[in-house]
Amino acid sequence: MKTIQAYRFALDLTPTQERAVLAHAGAARVAHNWALARVKAVMDQRAAERSYGVADELLTPAVSWTLPSLRRAWNTAKDDVAPWWRECSKEAFNTGLDALARGLKNWADSRSGKRAGRPVGFPRFKSRRRTTPSVRFTTGAIRVEPDRMHVVLPRLGRLKLHESARKLARRLETGTARIMSATVRRDSGRWHVAFTVEVQRAERQPAQPASVVGVDVGIKHLAVLSTGELVDNPRHLAAAQQWMRQLGRVLPIL
Repeated sequence: MKTIQAYRFALDLTPTQERAVLAHAGAARVAHNWALARVKAVMDQRAAERSYGVADELLTPAVSWTLPSLRRAWNTAKDDVAPWWRECSKEAFNTGLDALARGLKNWADSRSGKRAGRPVGFPRFKSRRRTTPSVRFTTGAIRVEPDRMHVVLPRLGRLKLHESARKLARRLETGTARIMSATVRRDSGRWHVAFTVEVQRAERQPAQPASVVGVDVGIKHLAVLSTGELVDNPRHLAAAQQWMRQLGRVLPIL
């Protein structure tokens, strides 16, 4: 049975590495804002033409906002929009374009009634000050080093982890996991890397599939089983109060 699981680790970046990650996050923001401006300009043009009574078949052709279409348009214009694009991984620009494609689709589905829930607003331009720096990698060299304290990402190279990635590394070594993507993001002043992993799990089978047991939820006990087994309440409050009393006894007297 295959499932999707996320692994998140804190990073210890050097100043040079942090500047590189910020550059990639900035590249994602530039691509997002450029594509959004392009889509918005065409939509505004079509709205203006309709206000003058132009027939629908004579309107300015609509812009496709699927990810492949946005990526093709970006590749055509990137030399003029971002002449420095070779300094960053292509995945950085793809991060911004993918976010915009998802946002536009959610907005369109919300307007047409295909998407349930609260109405989704039209995507906004990303500000350098208010946007959380983030970049996502889906292709290239993405791996956990044998020491389990370093990861390798495209163009960013070898990054040190603040904690061991042994749980993920064990699955990768046994072949029961496959990394699908890695996202580097800054949360509350700290950089983290989150891996989206496809995990192969063995399907569990009940030891006695034909057996049946009744469960009665109680107050004194968490549950009473028809077999006579009693499941005690966890009593979180009592345990916390006991822990506080123990801490109080070891505090120095002022």
